[in-house]
Amino acid sequence: MSEAARAAVFVHGAGGGGWEWNVWARVFAAHGYEVHAPDLMAGPQGLAATTLGDYAAQAGGWLGAARREQQGGRLVLVGASLGGLLALMKADAADALVLVNPLPPDGLPSPPRPAVVPWGREASLAGTRRAMPDADDAAALYAFRRWRDESGRVLDQACAGVAIAPVRAPVLVLASDGDEDVPPAASEALARQLGARLHCWPGSHVGPLLGRRAAEAAEQAVEWLNGIALRA
Repeated sequence: MSEAARAAVFVHGAGGGGWEWNVWARVFAAHGYEVHAPDLMAGPQGLAATTLGDYAAQAGGWLGAARREQQGGRLVLVGASLGGLLALMKADAADALVLVNPLPPDGLPSPPRPAVVPWGREASLAGTRRAMPDADDAAALYAFRRWRDESGRVLDQACAGVAIAPVRAPVLVLASDGDEDVPPAASEALARQLGARLHCWPGSHVGPLLGRRAAEAAEQAVEWLNGIALRA
């Protein structure tokens, strides 16, 4: 990827926010990227009525705004979990994709969820620690205070699977070997399907973003992006 490609749009996962990318944002900024990590917002009819399409439209808007700011520069789209699926849905607007434990477009088995999943209201520090075994206590407390409720409709639609257009941009898939939400085998299969580069990572579903080695994971992503430039 050329020196002009210095913008990165980060799309967070379900129940989280742009704060999930704090470590990655610092690493990318240190390498000269203009960083965008907004929060996905409930649709105009409220969280219970929010759809996957609503979120995809927001991600598309962020990409469009970043593209205009770049004025011809190239753009990297980075997504984790649900954000990874959203990135795939908007892949035609990016010059490269980095997907961290992405929800696969083929879907995942999952029971129906309530209209609003109370991840924020019912969050506990103990539950957060269990979900983040590879994070330190400060990171767990930070996340515990920021989890939010999520749209059950969005999650049901994502787990049912969505059709995506062929992805022409180069793709890196980072898969955690201890992921209990998105099986590593699903990420590996997606990487094969996309002809993507696969990096295996030790730890949990959120470990690459919130774990002790999050900065290392981000550095690996930047190294891969630099490798695209070397091969060009």
